[in-house]
Amino acid sequence: MTPNAASSSGPSRRSFLTSTAVATAAVAVGTPLLAACGGGGQEGRKEGTTSGKEAAKILPAYVASSVVTPDIPAKNGSAAGFTRAIPTAELKTSVPKTLGSGGKLTVMSPFWGTPPKGDNPYYTAMNKAVGVDVTWQNQDGVTYDQKLGAVLASSEVPDVVVVPGWNLMGRIPSAINAKFADLGPYLSGDKVKDYPNLAAVPTEAWQRGIFGGQLRGIPMPAPYVTDIAPLYRKDLFAKKGYTVPGSPDEFLAWAKEATDAKSKLWACDDMKWTAFNIFGVLSGGDKALWWNLEGGKLVNRIETEQFLEALEWTRKLYAAGVVHPDAVQGKAGGDAGNRFTAGEVLVYNQNISDWWGKTAEQRTQNADFEMEAFDYFGPDGGDPTLWAVQPANIFTFVSKKASEQQIKDFLALCNFCAAPYGTKEFMLTAYGVEGTDYTFEKGLPVKTQQGVNEVNGAYDYTGNPAPYIAYPDLPEVTKGMVEWQQRMGAFTKKSSFFGLTVTEPARWSNLADDFEQLEDDVVRGRKKISDVQQAVSDWRSRGGDGLRDWYRKLLDDNGSAD
Repeated sequence: MTPNAASSSGPSRRSFLTSTAVATAAVAVGTPLLAACGGGGQEGRKEGTTSGKEAAKILPAYVASSVVTPDIPAKNGSAAGFTRAIPTAELKTSVPKTLGSGGKLTVMSPFWGTPPKGDNPYYTAMNKAVGVDVTWQNQDGVTYDQKLGAVLASSEVPDVVVVPGWNLMGRIPSAINAKFADLGPYLSGDKVKDYPNLAAVPTEAWQRGIFGGQLRGIPMPAPYVTDIAPLYRKDLFAKKGYTVPGSPDEFLAWAKEATDAKSKLWACDDMKWTAFNIFGVLSGGDKALWWNLEGGKLVNRIETEQFLEALEWTRKLYAAGVVHPDAVQGKAGGDAGNRFTAGEVLVYNQNISDWWGKTAEQRTQNADFEMEAFDYFGPDGGDPTLWAVQPANIFTFVSKKASEQQIKDFLALCNFCAAPYGTKEFMLTAYGVEGTDYTFEKGLPVKTQQGVNEVNGAYDYTGNPAPYIAYPDLPEVTKGMVEWQQRMGAFTKKSSFFGLTVTEPARWSNLADDFEQLEDDVVRGRKKISDVQQAVSDWRSRGGDGLRDWYRKLLDDNGSAD
């Protein structure tokens, strides 16, 4: 990891840990509306999911990579950890020969910032190494949902298209089934061994790449441990003599003590995401994960007592005046991190990658700055019950119109980009050309300004290795993040639809869209818990019970993925 990589504003292979909530906050995506989808045959309209024996016929064989050994092995669903930079002379080779044919591919991908020119040294070097002439159609990440909907509704689809999981709404899943190729003939079973780096992608991530009954998507793997962490100012806790609270009641009592509004200091920012984990609410990132089979009945997260308890506890924080006033006004997301580094709040929740991002950002500004993530506790202060998030949430597809050679070139590109940390291929993909895009300073690879501008996005999405965390500039943060994931992973359960990509019937796909706003209104005191209960009753009558029956049949017919 390079300190200056913190300037990247969009998800990347090094900062993105597959959080729909974080992506929504950081990118401010809207709801994509796909007016029409060409090729609307039965395949394009396929609903449901594929698991069990049918999935086993489709999924690639798993062959763990042995090219590089991590400093901290993955455990309990965590990422693996690499704490040191690998000198150029020690880099391994994971792609011994060029697999691309020299053909051309056009790739449409989201990009945050100003896209680089197409003939830059980084793109040129990647094209040569992979053996594929890639032309990037980088689109504004903020409005990518709109562009994606328009492109998939047209007859002119690029050779390769990146689709973030948070854009899998409306008719886009059906368009994916209609417009993109089946990769099974090239990757299923032992066929994937022609692409060793792709063979090392965990099976649960590949399961997410099944759309419309076929293996269509190259997934970006991620840890399944919750990616939302309660982050706290360890330096300020030590200065004030605070210990980390160990229960919801302790947290509220501490928050009241720590808040000093006259000095512009508040205990916390909005803690709703943390509350959901403390009280054992089913994962909220993917609507399929909202459902779980409990006592023989399929239950949705919004129907549970845990959901109401989490909202009520968060409401108490707001009512006690311990939440920063900007959060009270609804100014959450990235601003929360700024309030945290400014010392205006002592605790906030965000994607765990912020642990490195904020530390790297502050290390040159505040030598005393120190932050960590505290462990989740349960409602009574005991062990928490946490729910797994999806093991992949960004996918890359190749067009049905692509030739066989183009598909093979696409897979050659993905295999190269999925090279593990510590390889020559990884360094080129992640850092660019040595001496141009980055140099070594005190043994660490540090991007030049050209590298910051050009090696950003794009190839992040066309293949990734098994989940890893590698911040050699801050090895203690790498260790802390991985060990936090391992500890939390020990309390993590997989719900009934974990690892499955489910296409809901269109008539029910927007049933729960208003609940997030309702949650925010309740915790801020604008609505009551009874309003949530009424909304749940309305949800059931408007189709929630029908959707439950549909999910139950899906589970009975296909089984779970785990």
